Amino acid sequence: MNSPLPRRRLLSMAALAALAVPLAACTPTESNVAEQAKKGDGKGYIAGDGTVQEYAPDQRAEPVEFTATSFDGESINTADWEGKVTVLNFWYAACAPCRLEAPTLKKLSNEFKKQGVQFIGVNVRDEKAAADAFDKTFGLEYPSINDVKDGGVQLALAKIVPAQAVPTTLVIGPDRRVTARVLGVTEESTLRSLIKTALADGK
Repeated sequence: MNSPLPRRRLLSMAALAALAVPLAACTPTESNVAEQAKKGDGKGYIAGDGTVQEYAPDQRAEPVEFTATSFDGESINTADWEGKVTVLNFWYAACAPCRLEAPTLKKLSNEFKKQGVQFIGVNVRDEKAAADAFDKTFGLEYPSINDVKDGGVQLALAKIVPAQAVPTTLVIGPDRRVTARVLGVTEESTLRSLIKTALADGK
């Protein structure tokens, strides 16, 4: 299936062309985020530039489909996401941008909880102790998937909308289709707007 064509906010076609080369140079491709995260090359994270991609209803790929297990042993099956808006955040504890955006994720996860929006992390590097310490430091109460050993979540998403940087945040609509992607640190106002758009799509 052809990849959906993104509708980008606030960027002209000329600006997009200018961004194409540096973005490709600083972010990994397809599902190798975890592999590059483990290299320990000194930069501490895989950079994204904060690019926001929104997908119109007729541009969205097939529904997200995978099963996984959280660090707490909770079974996570995307079939249970039907009718809900989901925010999926790829991260690891030593990633400086991940730490920067953690307070935003905490705030918005609490803000939208009453509207049934669920936040789920996807950890691409850490053992349970490091992941738990991160959650405790930032007061994160939502589950994170342990995707370190087999990269199953990344592989499942590679054909739909790959996570090309850490952090990457996906907003998934009630039909389990990706409505938006943020490469790099997500800004509070931006993510709030993307969530509201996904909620409106479900009405």
